[in-house]
Amino acid sequence: MTKNIDWQNLGFSYIKTDYRFIAHWKNGEWNEGELTQDDTLHIHEGSPALHYGQQCFEGLKAYRCKDNSINLFRPEENAKRLQKSCARLLMPQVPAELFIRACTEVVKANKDWLGPYGSGATLYLRPFVIGVGENLGLHSAPEFIFSVFCCPVGAYFKNGMKPSNFLISEYDRAAPAGTGAAKVGGNYAASLYPGKLAKERNFADCIYLDPKTHTKIEEVGAANFFGITADNKFITPNSPSILPSITKYSLLYLAKERLGLEAIEGDIYIDKLDQFIEAGACGTAAVISPIGGIQYGDDFHVFYSETEVGPITQRLYDELVGIQFGDIEAPEGWIVKVE
Repeated sequence: MTKNIDWQNLGFSYIKTDYRFIAHWKNGEWNEGELTQDDTLHIHEGSPALHYGQQCFEGLKAYRCKDNSINLFRPEENAKRLQKSCARLLMPQVPAELFIRACTEVVKANKDWLGPYGSGATLYLRPFVIGVGENLGLHSAPEFIFSVFCCPVGAYFKNGMKPSNFLISEYDRAAPAGTGAAKVGGNYAASLYPGKLAKERNFADCIYLDPKTHTKIEEVGAANFFGITADNKFITPNSPSILPSITKYSLLYLAKERLGLEAIEGDIYIDKLDQFIEAGACGTAAVISPIGGIQYGDDFHVFYSETEVGPITQRLYDELVGIQFGDIEAPEGWIVKVE
């Protein structure tokens, strides 16, 4: 039975659910893992995750369909990205089979925490890997934990599908040739202070420019950026220090194959925002958040509107969300049925 929650007014915050999955890596291999009701991790004080940031994570969602079945959206891509993050930080890769089994078991065990179809609520899954065990020197951990927990969530940005304004940050999200393309906690820890400064000025979040030249847009806080031009081009930034967003690549495909736009990964120069008639932030948590305007120094650039969603952004949102909730046919391999 579905939990008694105000599904229409859920935000994006932690809510304890019944079960989570945990597996351990010791002596060169992962064990089978299991579901547990214990929401507290017990780790050694010398764990490299605590001192040297040897950890990474993922984010994906489960969706309740009209027939009451449950969809996972492209979990294989999350498994691949987690493997790349693990490799970057010298951690053992989690096999895709283990990753998807863990996510599926967590959703099944917590299905009462997934909102009813039509509520807009989803079940957010947070898989992560951390280096643990006795350690002091700067080297890889002797043991590792892979875990997945979940929370019912609503919109990540308070405005939802209403446009939000963003501030260009003077800070860098990641270093050139650093860990920007890996989903590691250090990238997000570094973004907390710039994000706080932006919110103090009543912006939804900040936008980061490329760390080498500070001339090109890279990421929007914890999401990816996209812009739509008057001549029907859907453009997202291209950089080795950008997190390869599964939502972004899904939108690139849908923009081309379903909406007939020219889909491009390329440079987006901060001094050439006039080419865009619409813009947005996208990601698993954000889904799509329309960008009303961007503050860059003393200049404030408005795209389609500060109060209304642009028509192409709306069509992309409807197509993506329709696929996720099972109302629109998905490209092959995009949906994994939980039950």
